[in-house]
Amino acid sequence: MENMPRVKLGIVAVSRDCFPESLSVNRRKAVAEAYRAKYDPEDIYECPVCIVESEIHMVQALEDVKRAGCNGLVVYLGNFGPEIAETLLARHFDGPVMFIAAAEETGSNLIQGRGDAYCGMLNASYNLKLREVRAYIPEYPVGDAAQCADMIAEFVPIARAIIGLSGLKIISFGPRPLNFLACNAPIKRLYDLGVEIEENSELDLFEAFNKHAGDARIPDVVRDMAAELGAGNKKPEILEKLAQYELTLLDWVEAHKGYRKYVAIAGKCWPAFQTQFGFVPCYVNSRLTGRGIPVSCEVDIYGALSEFIGTCVSDDVVTLLDINNSVPTDLYEEDIKGTYSYTQRETFMGFHCGNTSSKKLSFCEMKHQLIMARSLPEEVTQGTLEGDIQPGAITFFRLQSTADSKLRAYIAQGEVLPVATRSFGAIGIFAIPQMDRFYRHVLIEKNFPHHGAVAFGHFGKAIYEVFKYIGVAPEEIGFNQPAGMLYKTENPFA
Repeated sequence: MENMPRVKLGIVAVSRDCFPESLSVNRRKAVAEAYRAKYDPEDIYECPVCIVESEIHMVQALEDVKRAGCNGLVVYLGNFGPEIAETLLARHFDGPVMFIAAAEETGSNLIQGRGDAYCGMLNASYNLKLREVRAYIPEYPVGDAAQCADMIAEFVPIARAIIGLSGLKIISFGPRPLNFLACNAPIKRLYDLGVEIEENSELDLFEAFNKHAGDARIPDVVRDMAAELGAGNKKPEILEKLAQYELTLLDWVEAHKGYRKYVAIAGKCWPAFQTQFGFVPCYVNSRLTGRGIPVSCEVDIYGALSEFIGTCVSDDVVTLLDINNSVPTDLYEEDIKGTYSYTQRETFMGFHCGNTSSKKLSFCEMKHQLIMARSLPEEVTQGTLEGDIQPGAITFFRLQSTADSKLRAYIAQGEVLPVATRSFGAIGIFAIPQMDRFYRHVLIEKNFPHHGAVAFGHFGKAIYEVFKYIGVAPEEIGFNQPAGMLYKTENPFA
């Protein structure tokens, strides 16, 4: 995947000066060796300069991991640890930080070999809170070398998303279509997250598109599109314009990302887009998203932001879909009931016109956009990519700012069922446990818009930690609560 950071974690061991330093040295080496043996050895750098026992050591370690090019930090309590120096290290490091602690190794060495890191983690967490320093602490942050290596591996996608946000620019072309106030985008919280936003007019984009007419690179892009579509290339006559548009977007990104490293796009796709450009942009959006440059529909800025987070966490293609329509009773009775353990209300169809990458469709065809063609000439609605979404595990999620600049989010894990949709667009039949209650008491109650980001796999644990790390209050992260666990607004007599 393009357009995301490569994480390099520096592991720094800390030691309280009244404990044997050798505990932290040897335990750090064991953790690093366990990580390299099981995961990518390039992900981790073992700080050899010192074991941090004091503020001076803290500065030395900080300079060392910076020189080594580390953009993430693991503070490892090999023993009790110095709460001041270790939290100052986290405070002054410019990037995501995690804290983990060493478990005791053996009952035969609990005199000179006891490290008390279990206790030290309590002091570390207390001092982090005093200093208002954010850090990731795993659910159970104490372990042996192999367990700590696994914890570090779980931190990598979290760190990738946090680093990515710090270098992200969202480029939008708007304004939003009429009656799309639901996808409002207060920019204050974008700045709070370290995300830059460049808002442009669709007229600016149209001018740039016209300047790309006759671009010498168009034939190569057309050939690439045709190869991707294969037998699904039902509208070959539109590929040249789509290639021209793709090059326009890519050139705009390069010319406008400035000092930022990563980009997401919130694009305009109707109502005037089709009549002026002469096509719909869905397929191009799908191709860029497939390369790791998320492109949201309908100028959904927080949708693009959510997609980018999902891309970083999953290291894979994502999509943005409408939480669109219920599954008809006859379809449910014929194809789902008795085969899958979901009630009808736990199923729904996720849909968008054609923005989902061909990599995530069971089959695909280039078509015209049916909804738009109901009110416009069919020839200007060509360029959508249609097909049923691949079955398998998914995570449905979104990060959103309310109008009063409060961050709010939701996460729900489920699956796309291997059931034919019998419909049009990029679409799938989704099943999420307790979806009916989640729909009412999170999506409706918390005023979320109809767009949700989809990651292909179960990534709820990591996305939840990303949301917490960037400042979403835990009570503002909704999820599909199991039966028997009432939502605050749920009628207990219902």
